[in-house]
Amino acid sequence: MTQAISKLVTFEDFAAWRPDGGRYELHDGVIVEMAQPVGDHEDIVGFLALEISFDIKRLNLPYYIPKTVLVKPLESESAYSPDILIINRPNLLNEPLWKKKSTVSQAASIPLVIEVVSTNWRDDYYKKLADYEAIGIPEYWIIDYAACGARKFIGNPKLPTISIYQLIDGEYQVTQFRGSEHIVSPTFPELNLTAEQIFQAEGLPT
Repeated sequence: MTQAISKLVTFEDFAAWRPDGGRYELHDGVIVEMAQPVGDHEDIVGFLALEISFDIKRLNLPYYIPKTVLVKPLESESAYSPDILIINRPNLLNEPLWKKKSTVSQAASIPLVIEVVSTNWRDDYYKKLADYEAIGIPEYWIIDYAACGARKFIGNPKLPTISIYQLIDGEYQVTQFRGSEHIVSPTFPELNLTAEQIFQAEGLPT
């Protein structure tokens, strides 16, 4: 669940106000307080962050996973705090909001973003999907471990699904993974994980 604070604000005001505690996003000028994640959600986020970090280190990639960085679509009063955000460190020099606001807006800074679905599934499948595509983020995962999303997104019957959106010719194209299917990530092609291992937060030995 999310709770909106119903006063329209600019991104500048939001960035100056955002407290250290709690997790907040800005959706078209409305401050949204994100609900405290449940245990399963946090298990998946922690597990994937470790697996991806291992690949980053092993492959000597110039990436890292930050804690509180915002993703801001250009020319909008929105700013998102993804569950997992991969940052391409060399491009941060080109980010005008990085030094003072820990915010990125350029696709070259964001090779991959991951959202783990909670009850606010519409944000992940509608709003963030459209905005991440508009930014040009090359890869976007939606991990719907509880099958919360609409049938048009995850099928009928609804099953736990990982949707991996890849930017092709400026538009997202999706490939979906369930059960024992091995995920295929353009950014991290050597990740050796099935959808079920991610849902259960139990991977292969590394």
